[in-house]
Amino acid sequence: MFGALPSKLPQQIAFLLVPNFSMIAFTSAVEPLRLANRVSGRELYRWHLFSPDGQPVNASNGINLTPEGAVDQITNYQTVVLCSGIDGHLFDDKAVFAALRRSDRQGADIGALCTGSHILARANMLNGYRCTIHWENLASFSENFPEIETTSELFEIDRNRFTCSGGTAALDMMLNMISQQHGHELAAAVSEQFIHERIRDRHDHQRMALTARLGVRHPKLIQVIQLMEANLEEPLSRSQLADAAGLSSRQMERLFSKYLHRSPARYYVELRLNRARLLLLQTNMSVIDIALACGFVSASHFSKCYRDFFGKTPRRERATPSALRDAELLAMEGVIN
Repeated sequence: MFGALPSKLPQQIAFLLVPNFSMIAFTSAVEPLRLANRVSGRELYRWHLFSPDGQPVNASNGINLTPEGAVDQITNYQTVVLCSGIDGHLFDDKAVFAALRRSDRQGADIGALCTGSHILARANMLNGYRCTIHWENLASFSENFPEIETTSELFEIDRNRFTCSGGTAALDMMLNMISQQHGHELAAAVSEQFIHERIRDRHDHQRMALTARLGVRHPKLIQVIQLMEANLEEPLSRSQLADAAGLSSRQMERLFSKYLHRSPARYYVELRLNRARLLLLQTNMSVIDIALACGFVSASHFSKCYRDFFGKTPRRERATPSALRDAELLAMEGVIN
């Protein structure tokens, strides 16, 4: 089981990096191991890097890492960590799937960071296991793999499988592992080295609270937005939203105008369109199925709303290369010119 004390030290850990892996998730998983060795004065962990073909592999930030070998060289490791990132849902490499299943037969704990859960699922490595994935991928993962129990936890450990939502959640997952294996005192000392004020457990939220995300603290407004987020497939009417929050429709309109500078109807449509975009890019669902899943009555109405908001039709969005798509979104948000 992941987190159990290994039979011998140092614990051998293989990191399998696939193209466009998340650098922050990878380093957040590796650095606690390095510091655990340093703080304890013992080599508790030893790690090795692999890529599908043994060639250098680019992270999503463009930094290139040179591995020690190819995936077929991962043999007899106690732990195998699959590191993925952008477009992990598109990764399809039979050699990687075979190597993961071989490590499983050899008794390794198998896990994934960020979007790596998509890859484990495609390799049939999550059947009968509970898992998590980055919040941005939760909806699409559930659509692609409805038979797999998926949660929104920070990380999940289910027997010899472990999955992590990505980002700095990998740091907390590894700190929990260190605590279980070598004691809380060592884990706390490692956490303090990172100026990480507390070790989060798996039940901590992936996303910031709405008040922090929006910069708004009005409880009635937050209540309405929570209702919107919970009812994207079958949108609630304006009166239903207002009644549930104990507001009149006019009071609700004024709150949205004052704090969010848009109408409740517009805000609700934007929430549904952003969910639709994730499904469009991360699943093979048809445009009409995505439209219905996000509360639009027809594909034509959905396409018009989508084009008005994102500047392109859903079909063109799906055909746009991911690198260009990300640059366009940054430009829309005013991050770059």
